[in-house]
Amino acid sequence: MCGIFAYLNYCAPRDRRYVLEVLLNGLRRLEYRGYDSSGIALDADLPPPGSAAAYAGAPPLVFRQEGKIDNLVRSVYSEVDEKGVNLDATFSVHAGIAHTRWATHGVPAPKNSHPQSSGTGDEFLVVHNGIITNYEILKETLIRHGFTFESDTDTEVIPKLAKFVFDQACDGEGDMTFSQVVMEVMRQLEGAYALIFKSPHYPNELIACKRGSTLILGVNEVSDQNSAKSFQNVKSLTTNGSPREFFFSSDLCAIVEHTKNYLAIEDNEIIHIKDGSVSILKFDKEKEKPASVQRALSVLEMEVEQIKKGSYDHFMQKEIHEQPHSLTTTMRGRLKDSGVVLGGLKEHLKTLRRSRRVIFIGCGTSYNAALAARPFVEELTGIPVTMEVASDLLDRQGPIYREDTAVFVSQSGETADTLLALEYALEKGALCVGVTNTVGSTLSRKTHCGIHINAGCEIGVASTKAYTSQIVVMAMIALAIGSDQLSTQPRRESIITGLSSLPSHVSEVLKLDAEMKELASSLIDSESLLVFGRGYNYATALEGALKVKEVALMHSEGMLAGEMKHGPLALVDENLPIIVIATRDSCFSKQKSVIQQLLSRKGRLIIMCSEGDISAVGPSASCRVIQVPEVADCLQPVINIIPLQLLAYHLTVLRGFDVDQPRNLAKSVTTQ
Repeated sequence: MCGIFAYLNYCAPRDRRYVLEVLLNGLRRLEYRGYDSSGIALDADLPPPGSAAAYAGAPPLVFRQEGKIDNLVRSVYSEVDEKGVNLDATFSVHAGIAHTRWATHGVPAPKNSHPQSSGTGDEFLVVHNGIITNYEILKETLIRHGFTFESDTDTEVIPKLAKFVFDQACDGEGDMTFSQVVMEVMRQLEGAYALIFKSPHYPNELIACKRGSTLILGVNEVSDQNSAKSFQNVKSLTTNGSPREFFFSSDLCAIVEHTKNYLAIEDNEIIHIKDGSVSILKFDKEKEKPASVQRALSVLEMEVEQIKKGSYDHFMQKEIHEQPHSLTTTMRGRLKDSGVVLGGLKEHLKTLRRSRRVIFIGCGTSYNAALAARPFVEELTGIPVTMEVASDLLDRQGPIYREDTAVFVSQSGETADTLLALEYALEKGALCVGVTNTVGSTLSRKTHCGIHINAGCEIGVASTKAYTSQIVVMAMIALAIGSDQLSTQPRRESIITGLSSLPSHVSEVLKLDAEMKELASSLIDSESLLVFGRGYNYATALEGALKVKEVALMHSEGMLAGEMKHGPLALVDENLPIIVIATRDSCFSKQKSVIQQLLSRKGRLIIMCSEGDISAVGPSASCRVIQVPEVADCLQPVINIIPLQLLAYHLTVLRGFDVDQPRNLAKSVTTQ
């Protein structure tokens, strides 16, 4: 869940103020990953001659603070003034690391913030994203060797373990490189992590490694000619003395404003930056010496504008209104000649068509998107579809067979429960398909095949445009699998036509923004909200209610309308607001019946219907009505969710809560 960032300049003179701002701005870009505490560490001036220290290098400057990044910024500049730190001092080589936290082990507090330290003198500092599962055993061992722990985190064992390894080597009069220290630390760690190490014992060096969690290396000023060469040539790029800047980040969005040349670091790789050169080592627990790895840089296609709010007040607002564009991008190049072309599935279509069943696996919004896709996947492919919440599948150890196709849906491609379910399905021999928004993510690398939804960078914690793009991608997957069936050809053609016109219909429904704001103002004092849907729009009810919960911090429940009379009807009175989704589809007449039952019990109704259907749904004068464009029934969930996204957004703003960073939540859920 946490965000980690690091910066190192080589032969590119930078003053400390610049380095500080790069680190703080990197944290701002990553704040959606966690925002209850944060911290940075950067190089200080060299100590005066003759001063007592455990090392020859300069003691690092470390700043840690509870709360959001703005709290850290104020604290840093206050402490800088108090300590008389010279921000205008210029360095040809300078290194810094930074971290924004989503608390798992220990409450939000400076002592639990990162960078975590090895102890007095900050001989080793570490920023960490992930969970160390064996930290308690390591902690007990280190305590027996005289180490004292100050934090409640699992991370603190890592820098202390590094110091222990380093001290053991020094006691034996050995000479240990920074990468050797990190390798010995990795040998002891269990769990998922991305780590960046900094140490005054190894001045002007940074080391990063990962297992499970995402980590990106960005390289600035690498020419187009060199960007396609193997990564071992980065050393030759730096030996000529030309300036270079290096960045480590949990997400591409934090490096796009600095460079478009990047490397997605793979599991068990160690990236060592020293003297302006980059070496990549492949760690293997069974081998004493790691292998050297050759890699190539990739070129980032993201634009800086995607990570800025522009004229919008919040990222969530921007991302809701970006959906006509994001849907267009999702479908670009994939709808051709009344058919669907999905290069990521091309080689596996025959296997998909022979599947005994399709299992959709996801969490939260991604699960809801898969649920919205289930009816038309079954209809167009004739293959039974089952739904699994990733954590529940693992808890039950549910049966998966070699003849199954498991489709894993995750916006980030790093969701811990989903990735663990993926490992489980791979062990069972199922064909594993990934649907994700993040190129180079763990999900995209570990699945047999898959589709990138290409929705663009999504920074608001509550997913909006990724949800609608996920539904569209799964619609295209269903069309591709079922393309060999003549009996469904007319239906497929109508859906493809509907997909082509979907962005324009989304633009139309976004015009309800002012109406949704007015509706939100009427609901601002309500304590609860129910959303009833069925058929294609059961998922819409779940997702709409989830959005209200996530950002407006208001109790809301999405319910299957067919279950209304089996319990929820007892809640109905004139005060409880209830949204009923009653757009035109095969369930329309049943929803009309639900509306009448609720009206007879004086329900406070908000009815969503197709344009021109007000008289058909038969509302009373007391009902609020939301009219939306009518599209192909299986695509209607893409249209219907947008007014609910707008409602959640405006409810949050009116209630005075943080839209982009809701309480207790983070964007990328990398813990179980």
